[in-house]
Amino acid sequence: MQSPARPHKLLVCQHVAYEPLGTLNPLLKDAGFRLRYVNFGRHPDAQPSLEGYGGMVILGGPMNVDDVAGHPHLRTELRLIEDALRAGVPVLGICLGAQLIARALGAPVRPNEEKEIGWFDVALTDEARDDRLLAPFEPNERVFQWHGDTFETPRGAVRLAHSQTCANQAFRYGDNVYGLQFHLEVDERMIERWLRVEAMRREIESLGGEAHAERIRAETPVRIERLKALSDATFGEFVRLFGPRRRRLVHPSR
Repeated sequence: MQSPARPHKLLVCQHVAYEPLGTLNPLLKDAGFRLRYVNFGRHPDAQPSLEGYGGMVILGGPMNVDDVAGHPHLRTELRLIEDALRAGVPVLGICLGAQLIARALGAPVRPNEEKEIGWFDVALTDEARDDRLLAPFEPNERVFQWHGDTFETPRGAVRLAHSQTCANQAFRYGDNVYGLQFHLEVDERMIERWLRVEAMRREIESLGGEAHAERIRAETPVRIERLKALSDATFGEFVRLFGPRRRRLVHPSR
C-alpha cells in the first residue's frame, strides 16, 4: 500500500532577519511548497505546531543552544524537532539549526576551538560518498562558514564532513534528517550584508577586523559560483525528500 503524500507545507524556523532561506527559497517555491516562517526574533513566545506540515527547516542564528533563559524559543524548537523525529518528516538544520538537531538527539554542543568565519575547506567522510545530498561534492570543497560553536555527531547518526578546525561539519540521522554546520544558502549579497551587521562585525574584530572582512570580500567572487552549484544540487535533492515535486502553475497574463 502506498504511503500518503506529505503536505506541501513546510515550517521554517528563523532567528534573525539577516539569516533567511537564501538560495533554498526559490527551490522550495519552484517545487510548489507553501512556507510558514516563524520568526522567533520577533515572536519569541510563538508556539508553532508541526501538525499539517510535511517537514521543517531550521536556520542559523547568533545564539547558543544552551541560552534558553535569554531565548526561550530554543526550547520550543527542540520540542518541534522531537515531534518531527517521531513523525518521520524531513528536517534540515543549518548552523544553529544543525546544533539544535544534534542537541535534540542528545549530543553535546560546545564552543569550537576556533571560530570559522569566511571560506574554509571541508572534506567528506567515507560514509558521505554514497549520501544522496552530498553526492555533488568533491572529496574536498571550499564553502562559507560563520560559527563559533560546534556539535558532536549524535549517536546513531552518520558523520558526513569535517574541516581542519572543526571535526563535525555535517551529519545525517536516518534518511531524512540533516545537519549542516556550513552555509550553502548564502549568495554574494547575503555575505556582504553579514559583513555589515553590527553583531557580526564585532565577531570579525576578534579575527583581524577589516583585514579579515576584506579577505572574505576578495575570495567570495572566486568561490560563489561553485557554492551556488552545490547549493542547487544539494538543496534540490533535499527538496525531493519532502515529497513528489509539483511545480507552480504559471497563469498566462490577460
